[in-house]
Amino acid sequence: MRLRAQRTALAARALEVAVDGDPTFRTRYDELGLRNLLRDAQVHVDRLALCVAGNDPHWLKEFADHAATVFRRRDVAMDDVVRLLEGLRSAARGVLSVEEMVPADAALDEAVKVYHWYRRLSGDARKRNRLVAAIYKGI
Repeated sequence: MRLRAQRTALAARALEVAVDGDPTFRTRYDELGLRNLLRDAQVHVDRLALCVAGNDPHWLKEFADHAATVFRRRDVAMDDVVRLLEGLRSAARGVLSVEEMVPADAALDEAVKVYHWYRRLSGDARKRNRLVAAIYKGI
């Protein structure tokens, strides 16, 4: 319940950690994009609370599987979502006990695996060649 009670503060801290970790974050996302990421972080906190309560990573893992397509549609890189989850991990350490961090870490690890899998599919893992991109655009 502590996670849900402090979900706004945890989500804000997770986004701060993600933005501090990548200096290009603010240039890639405008104010609306950052607000959307903050809202997404709040939903991740809710799912993490379910995982900690049930000692089962299923809730966050399945949410990550379903939400990856939404992030892709909004042009959010999977690496940025992973940074957000790592920020959530560090923010949750201030709220959860050591025993509660075990299922939280397991759930966050499973969600990161899912986002890394979608990262591989979407081509985030490598830089795009400008010449090849121009050919595909038909310039």
